[in-house]
Amino acid sequence: MEQRHLGRTGLRVSRMGLGTMTWGRDTDEHDAADQMKAYLDAGGNFVDTADVYADGEAEYMIGRLLDGYIPRSEVVIATKAASVPYSERRFDGSRGHLLQALDHSLARLGTDHVDLWQLHAYDPSTPLEETLHALDLAVTSGRARYVGVSNFSGWQLAKAATWQSAAPGRVVVASTQVEYSLLQRGIEREVLPAALDLGVGLLPWSPLGRGVLTGKYRHAMPADSRGASAHMGPFVAPYLDDHSRRIVDALATAADGLGAAPIEVALAWVRDRPGVVAPIVGARNAGQLRASLAAESVTLPTEIRNALEDVSQPMTGYPDDSWSQA
Repeated sequence: MEQRHLGRTGLRVSRMGLGTMTWGRDTDEHDAADQMKAYLDAGGNFVDTADVYADGEAEYMIGRLLDGYIPRSEVVIATKAASVPYSERRFDGSRGHLLQALDHSLARLGTDHVDLWQLHAYDPSTPLEETLHALDLAVTSGRARYVGVSNFSGWQLAKAATWQSAAPGRVVVASTQVEYSLLQRGIEREVLPAALDLGVGLLPWSPLGRGVLTGKYRHAMPADSRGASAHMGPFVAPYLDDHSRRIVDALATAADGLGAAPIEVALAWVRDRPGVVAPIVGARNAGQLRASLAAESVTLPTEIRNALEDVSQPMTGYPDDSWSQA
């Protein structure tokens, strides 16, 4: 698998990441081990998790796999902090919470450092400079090698990255993890231009449109799918409308013409978008993961890429396009 630099840093990661949001919830330890083996065998090295995935169980699973099974040096481990799901305060970006969360993550992962530590979301109730200072402390203490953000809007990303580059000794924001797919191109309005200008690498989550771009929902709702489950149904539902259906139909047509699967075409499209470092691919089992990893060998012809971009074009307006034409 090819590798790319993470933003303007020396860290190189495989151009497709392994997501672990389902680990410990829908994916048991046996399936997690099979996924990790399939991913490493394909040449992958970038494993993404978070302290809140399955209440920390995803990190525990990764830690057990690293304990005598996978050499630590062969895997780039990324995790996140700031989410507090069982509190009225959904996100806590205070220095105290973040550094404590990092220590807990390291204990669960069974390692003395993570390669990439990310803010899971922006906390409007904490001064941003305090939040960012926690990132500096994580790196200077050796507990993290690089830092990034996740789910930041365009102005939030620009403010954070600019602050970090404004004074010597601050750690640069290497990456931003955001939802990005043929069904969700909203980041192209402000987040993507900011990331390109500031040299921040994009890590798309849900690059398969929450599973809808696999084509599994084209004709019916599979009983064993995310869309049919009680805890994931509301997550999938926004992408089951008529607009999404037209995009999925176009994707299926393109895939048929290329002799490929829709999942491969969808991942190849987002993987090769400007600024993208590595889409984060999640799966419930190794079979699903291998279907995603097959996208590594797919390169889309220009005419197919243009057709998909036309049918999925996001809505724009002032100031995205009208101001420049005034």
